[in-house]
Amino acid sequence: MQLRLISCFFITLNFMEYIGSQHASRVRRQGRMHPNVSQGCQGGCATCSDYNGCLSCKPRLFFVLERIGMKQIGVCLSSCPSGYYGTRYPDINKCAKCKADCDTCFTRNFCTKCKSGFYLYSGKCLEKCPDGLEANNHTMECTSIMHCEASEWSPWSPCTKKGKTCGFKRGNEVRVREIVQHPSARGNPCPATSESRKCIVQRKRCQKEGKGKKNREEKRKKSNKDESKETRQESKGRAARRQNREQRENNNKTQLKKRKAPNKEENLAPIDTAH
Repeated sequence: MQLRLISCFFITLNFMEYIGSQHASRVRRQGRMHPNVSQGCQGGCATCSDYNGCLSCKPRLFFVLERIGMKQIGVCLSSCPSGYYGTRYPDINKCAKCKADCDTCFTRNFCTKCKSGFYLYSGKCLEKCPDGLEANNHTMECTSIMHCEASEWSPWSPCTKKGKTCGFKRGNEVRVREIVQHPSARGNPCPATSESRKCIVQRKRCQKEGKGKKNREEKRKKSNKDESKETRQESKGRAARRQNREQRENNNKTQLKKRKAPNKEENLAPIDTAH
C-alpha cells in the first residue's frame, strides 16, 4: 500500500513538472513569435503584443481569450464575463468556461444561473426537476412544492335571519378563516374560508319601528322644549340685569346734577316786610 502511495506521488510530481515545462516553452514560443512584446501596455495588460493582445495581466486581473473571427485575443478584466468563472493561481489569474448549459458559474461543476430551457437545482442545470420539486418559470429554479395553509376558524357569529337578530326562531350563524399560505403551482388547493349552519334562538319580539320612532320624536321635542325654556330664562335674566344697570346709571346722573346746580333758596335775599 505504501509503495502505491509513493508511486502516485512521484507520478503527480512528474506531471506537474511537465505542465510547468510546457507553459514555459509556450511563453518562449510566444516571445520568439512576437519579439515586439511591450512592457507598457494599456487596458490592464502587463505584457502584450500587436498580434495576440495581452500576454499577461497586472495583479488581481483575470486573463481571458476572446475570439474575433478566426483569431483569439487576450484581454485582462476585473471579473470574468458571463459563461466563465475565475481561478486564481500564483503566477496568473484565468477565466475558464462554464458548462454548456450554464450561463454563470462559481466553478465548472457548480452553476449559479442556467441558460434558457434549464432549471437550476443544487448548482446543476436540469431539463426536468426531480420528484418532490416543481419548476419555477419565473426564477428558472427547482423549488419545493408549497401547499395551501389556512388559519383557525373564528367563533360562530350571532344567529340571524335576513339580517335581523329578533322576530324568528330558526336562523343561520357563520364562521370564517383566512389563508396564511397560498399554494404553488403543484400544491394542494385552499379549502373553503367560510361555513354556515342552522341555529335556534328563543323567539323575542322586535321593537316596532313606529313606536321607536315616536319615542325618539318625543325625546327630541322634550329636548327642544327644555332648550327653549333655558333660552327664555337666560333672556329674562339678561334683560333684568340690563334694566338694573340702566337704573343705576340714571341715579348716578341725577346725583351728579344735584351736586353741580346752585341752591336757589340760599341765593334769594330776605324780603323787607316792615313797610
